[in-house]
Amino acid sequence: MKTLEVKSSLHDYKITIGSGTRFHTQKLISKSYTSILIITDDIIAPLYLEDLKNTFKNQKVYTYILPNGEAEKSISNYYKIQTKAIEYGLDRDSLLIALGGGVVGDITGFVAATYMRGIDFIQVPTTILSHDSSVGGKVAINHELGKNLIGAFYPPKAVIYDIDTLKTLNDAEKRSGYAEIIKEAFISDSVFLNELLTININNLTSEQLSNHLYKGIKIKAEIVEADEKESNIRKYLNLGHTLSHAIESELGYGEITHGEAVAIGIIFALRISEIKYNINLPITDYINWMKMNNYPFDLSGLKTERLIQKMKSDKKSKNQVIQMVLLKEIGKPATENLSDDFLTEQLNKFIKELKSL
Repeated sequence: MKTLEVKSSLHDYKITIGSGTRFHTQKLISKSYTSILIITDDIIAPLYLEDLKNTFKNQKVYTYILPNGEAEKSISNYYKIQTKAIEYGLDRDSLLIALGGGVVGDITGFVAATYMRGIDFIQVPTTILSHDSSVGGKVAINHELGKNLIGAFYPPKAVIYDIDTLKTLNDAEKRSGYAEIIKEAFISDSVFLNELLTININNLTSEQLSNHLYKGIKIKAEIVEADEKESNIRKYLNLGHTLSHAIESELGYGEITHGEAVAIGIIFALRISEIKYNINLPITDYINWMKMNNYPFDLSGLKTERLIQKMKSDKKSKNQVIQMVLLKEIGKPATENLSDDFLTEQLNKFIKELKSL
């Protein structure tokens, strides 16, 4: 079992990573609560919900099960969960638990941040991708005009990560999670990046997976501690995300996994970085890694002008000027404001490039 402590302006919290941790959830929570509401989805519920419920002895435990998918991170589901919390009689000393991936974690956190002006919640991630979303306190729901546009900074009281739950992930979810891990390596650690670029993510040992998760979380935790409210360096965690959020929105949430879209967005960010800084980055090695792990590349049918408009809705953009995270070299990210004309030209070239891969 491995642990990390994350410092936050509201409160510090512990991240626990290990095998079978879901069976010890109550012991890993230091506080007693009047009632507990576990929020999960219809894929995770039959696998792990009873395990989690059974760890709480002599306590009122309620459950709410969402349909699976990014499209469910919606204002209507947010309202439904709030309604259930009121009907169940949750008070300010109650606890919400997010059992699932990033969608469940994000919407649960936003409910917690706003229910009775804020109650405690913990994250129990069940995907590789949620190693990223469960840490750092960014909680949100989607709007039809953009991803994560309605949200808050609200850290959990704990993150309890049972790596045994990752054994049931399908290949698309593995790809989704590892795109965020490799993103963390790109912005911080060339040694870690070179290690990742050699792996087939479907042939990992539990020890490798645990080590990769720990390194990825540690990178994110250090950045979040230095910039909790995303006023400067925390933006670097959005490498690849300016385009990826536009792709997800245009295709329709759930048509491609978040991480698969991020993986494509990273290629574009690397291409722009080479142009802006006159450097060479390991794009070929990265694309070969994506091919080895069966990442999708096809963006046919997407219109450049529509993607540009969606990119302007990105939270980093100001006054309708698109800002992207780029790399001056591995481990040295930077942000740049980019003109519509420049991005239109480069996106047209990029979409043609993807068709040839």
